[in-house]
Amino acid sequence: MSNQVIENPFRSFWMAGFECTDQLNAFGNRVDFLHVTSHLEMLQQDYQNLEAFNIKTVREGLRWSQVEKVPYKYDFSTFQQMLEVGRKNGIQQIWDICHFGFPDDLSPLHPHFTRRFAALCRAFALFYKSLGYSEPLIVTPINEVSFMSWLGGDVAGTSPYCHNNGWEVKYGYMRAYIAGVKALKDVDSTIRILTTEPLVNVVANLDATPSEIQDAKNNHELQYQSLDMLCGRICPELGGKPEYLDMLGFNYYYNNQWILSPHKILGWNDEVPYPYLRQLSDLLHEAHKRYNRPVVLTETSHPGIDRPLWIKYVVAQILTTIREEIPFWGICIYPIIDRPNWDHPDKWHHSGLWDMDPAVGIKSRILHEPSAKAVMEGQILLSAQLREAANQKDFNIQKKGAVIL
Repeated sequence: MSNQVIENPFRSFWMAGFECTDQLNAFGNRVDFLHVTSHLEMLQQDYQNLEAFNIKTVREGLRWSQVEKVPYKYDFSTFQQMLEVGRKNGIQQIWDICHFGFPDDLSPLHPHFTRRFAALCRAFALFYKSLGYSEPLIVTPINEVSFMSWLGGDVAGTSPYCHNNGWEVKYGYMRAYIAGVKALKDVDSTIRILTTEPLVNVVANLDATPSEIQDAKNNHELQYQSLDMLCGRICPELGGKPEYLDMLGFNYYYNNQWILSPHKILGWNDEVPYPYLRQLSDLLHEAHKRYNRPVVLTETSHPGIDRPLWIKYVVAQILTTIREEIPFWGICIYPIIDRPNWDHPDKWHHSGLWDMDPAVGIKSRILHEPSAKAVMEGQILLSAQLREAANQKDFNIQKKGAVIL
């Protein structure tokens, strides 16, 4: 992999993610979480609430199904309104073009999926450019290809509702992803690409046979297929290139490590941890070593009362990552506002920094004080470590220069 120079484009190290899925759920019903969480209606307040945590960078979603209700005809009015509110509040927005949804007449297996997505990416970039904003776009073309390929291709949890067809769905997604990156770059070469793939650890049972151990290793390796396609390591016919792999974003939750067979989630905070459990910092190190790109934790959170414990764990792991001199550029709390289950929208996760009270209404914002305290304490610790790392980097550069001179 080439050692291209990549500059950190983020306005704040801590980021906020607003759940923006517009997918078809397991029952074939369209969900629209920007409305479910009232984020669109409360955009101004949601951005102002971030000021207390000095969060200036957020993840938002375009919602393809809402923008292109007629093929090749686009309505970017909501996108424009969100841009304007972001500008007024000093908020930098990272845009998911396809988060977890696409128009009713498409699926990743549809022969028009790639051309429609590439056309959308081009229209999106041209529209943004026409507004005269000087700040370069940061874009995630398609969110969590690995997860969506499994959900829609292997367990029929969303469109295209397939079983045992995950590879074909992933191939379709990545064909569109790569075409989308090319379309974006053709309009504006300064557009930055942020991947957002799940970071997982798949292991074998303690009494596994050599064949089962190898099977677990193979399944662990599958998490990198989408990124390998994007940079052209595999499936070169799709047009992937090393320069398309810009910033490595990884989504990591409490259930991202499991035993393959029989399936069992590994407890992250068990008193006696499973022998094959790995630390988040170790997984981030593995991914960075594989691709030699800057790393961002693009999604992380925990449901229920363990929210602050999870934040403290993540902070400790990122401290380790920074000390290992890995270019780590940010943590995104996702979701920043609580969200319900896609398939059962009456069940809320209680995983945000702000909860919502159905008795009050969906426009309620109730700060989860223990989580807020954990975030603020984590910010202090990480700020100190980042300053120390920056000073050490400057010292090493000066020392290297002195040797050369």
